[in-house]
Amino acid sequence: MNKPSSIFVGVALILLGMLGLVMTVVTSLLGFNPLGFIWRLWPAIVLLLGLCFIAPPFLVRGKPGMGALFIPGFPILTTGGILFLASVFHAWGIWSWLWPMLIISLGMGFLFAAIYMRVIWLVIPAVIIGLNGLVFQFCAITGLWHWWSVLWTVEPLAVGLALLIPGLLKHLSGLTISGFILCGIAGLMLMMMLTILGAWLPFGLLGPGLLILAGLGVLAVGVARHLSVPRSALE
Repeated sequence: MNKPSSIFVGVALILLGMLGLVMTVVTSLLGFNPLGFIWRLWPAIVLLLGLCFIAPPFLVRGKPGMGALFIPGFPILTTGGILFLASVFHAWGIWSWLWPMLIISLGMGFLFAAIYMRVIWLVIPAVIIGLNGLVFQFCAITGLWHWWSVLWTVEPLAVGLALLIPGLLKHLSGLTISGFILCGIAGLMLMMMLTILGAWLPFGLLGPGLLILAGLGVLAVGVARHLSVPRSALE
């Protein structure tokens, strides 16, 4: 072994030994294990993978097909975020009430893909998946899973909104009428279920809930009309 090599190896061994000594002292005095904390950061790999899917559409312009990367990218990024929080804070129990975020992020992926690729039909799965994810998230946080006896009406509402938005944007009267009909049916079903089950539902939440549903419907129609563009621009 020549002199430069022996000097390099010697210095490297000394630095490794000092690092090990420092970690041993810190662990014994403070009860803190640096290696264990570093190991908790492994979900950053999943976060990086999600960014690898989401970043290219923003970095490379003029290629609409790359918008499809949003669909797997958002769920992977969300999974990495939840894993990171659970691992760093050692709170794996958060999965019990944050797992619907994966469904919501999938809906967001379809929505961003629809906007980036200018394919309005991708709004349909975005709305259906997104609304279901929001309902699941509400139930997971509050624990009110028995409210599905009423909240199941979000299914026809989601389908109705999913048909209504592209119908308005593409100026397709048949699709628009179908969307309005399904939204109306969902509203009637909701009123019926609230009337039947009103004996055990907290009435203080009925009014705000109905206002929120009505606001979502009006907002969807308003946004669809505001974003209405010529058909050729959405192909």
